[in-house]
Amino acid sequence: MGKVAIIGVGQSKFVRKFPGSIRELAFEGFKEAITDAGIGAKQIDASVLCSAPEYDKQRSPSAVIAEYCGLNPQPTFYVETLCSSSSTGLKLAYSMVAAGLHDVIAVIGLQKMSEISSAESQERMGRGADIQWESPFGTMMPAYYAMHAQAHMDKYGTTLEDLAAIRVKASTYGQINDRAVYRKAVTGEMFTDPDNMMSGPVSSPLRVGDCCANADGTSCLIVANEEKAKQFCKKPVWIMGLGTASASVNLTGRDRLHGLLAAEQAAKKAYAMAGVGPKDIDVAEVHDCFTIAELLAYEALGFAEPGGGKELIQGKETYKEGSIPVNVDGGLLSKGHPIGATGGSQIRTIVLQLRGEAGKIQVKDPQIGLVHNIGGVGIYGNVTILGNQ
Repeated sequence: MGKVAIIGVGQSKFVRKFPGSIRELAFEGFKEAITDAGIGAKQIDASVLCSAPEYDKQRSPSAVIAEYCGLNPQPTFYVETLCSSSSTGLKLAYSMVAAGLHDVIAVIGLQKMSEISSAESQERMGRGADIQWESPFGTMMPAYYAMHAQAHMDKYGTTLEDLAAIRVKASTYGQINDRAVYRKAVTGEMFTDPDNMMSGPVSSPLRVGDCCANADGTSCLIVANEEKAKQFCKKPVWIMGLGTASASVNLTGRDRLHGLLAAEQAAKKAYAMAGVGPKDIDVAEVHDCFTIAELLAYEALGFAEPGGGKELIQGKETYKEGSIPVNVDGGLLSKGHPIGATGGSQIRTIVLQLRGEAGKIQVKDPQIGLVHNIGGVGIYGNVTILGNQ
């Protein structure tokens, strides 16, 4: 089996309300990706669309988008694993290319969350849980992650200040990311000022500043086999490891709340496939839908021992100049979280890092990067390891 590479990446600006249709939104990321790859639509053998369908008014959006992007009559596929949909789409594309079914595939992640109201959006997020046993009782994403935060605080002594420090780091880089929704500075003092929006309670212990925002956006990855990658691309980024796992939808079916088992298991699989370990990772993107989620990721990925994640952020080890730079594009906390596009955006950041094209957020000489992308409240775990050698 030959190697598989990412040869082109694209992303729209993430915004609170995109004025056009989903097809126009999808085209923004697609156009940038094929331009980056130096190919045309007819050189793509298949496409994979990734979104969470409960936010889409268009049934079977993959058909509409394939038509608009000039990808007919090539086959198109639709993938959904909630917030990790486009990471799952990359795994599907990798599998089809590695199997020899297709040579070049476009993985398009998309979400236009503004098509429904905030109240409707929250209700649909709640339905990411079990609609028989949990969501009827009012559980929503902030409440779930608040339980994880409470458990981590209780077991390891994590503090509100530790969580605020993660948001401060996110804003450090979000301010210089022209694709991000939130580009303002955030300070730790904002979290203790009762008159500041950042300190407003959401679900204890989480505050407004601990939560990412909904967004409209799209991402696109062009995936190719080794022959096409070398033909089209001067700087292919190789897919080294793909780890996926799942967990019980109901939190009562899990053995812990102070960590996400699906993320830990996905990481082990990705490391094993890539033949590397946590110390080999030069730069990472993790799923920081809430500040506590980033802290849990440090530990699930082996960057810190259980309970030791807070020491990484306290010592600024996850800043660009630190020992393991994490989310130096601002993460979801700054960029926003257009569900189906998020994983592709994270992967795009790592691809640019490994190509040495990340501009002001460039980490020094990275060779191996990692993407951690979670679907739902730890229901789906996806870890992707990429390399430039």
